[in-house]
Amino acid sequence: MSFNHFDDKGQAIMVDVSGKQPTLRTATAAATVAMKPGTLAAVLEGRTAKGDVLGVARLAGIAAAKKTPDLIPLSHPLAIHHAAIEFETDAATGVVTVNATVRAFERTGVEMEAMTSAAVAALTIYDMCKGADKGISIGEIRLLFKEGGKSGTWQREEKR
Repeated sequence: MSFNHFDDKGQAIMVDVSGKQPTLRTATAAATVAMKPGTLAAVLEGRTAKGDVLGVARLAGIAAAKKTPDLIPLSHPLAIHHAAIEFETDAATGVVTVNATVRAFERTGVEMEAMTSAAVAALTIYDMCKGADKGISIGEIRLLFKEGGKSGTWQREEKR
């Protein structure tokens, strides 16, 4: 198995994508946040001390997509054309699933941007709710879907 972020001497490199043609790239990633059902109820009813938890998490996730190259050393700076965060909530279990979608017309994929976006949105939910619920956990961060480029379309088979 070869990894493309290493040269023939084993040194880390940024992959040279200058010879690739730009194509429309899309990726969707998810992260899971588990909290007490009462905490989630307060979030959904707007009863938290810090305000609109999901609104702030949405903005944090969008901003994170644009900052990915500042956080992941070998990722390319990309001109992001679309970044969106959606939340799925399960009031009975206290689970929030963060879904982040990123799109760009670029020479390389946007998977890292989508995963960073989902992770930061999840961390923001934690930050805004930690005062009320110290037991919040952030679960699996995972790529759900990607399309564009040489490798084409890929979709995760979710286990529900």
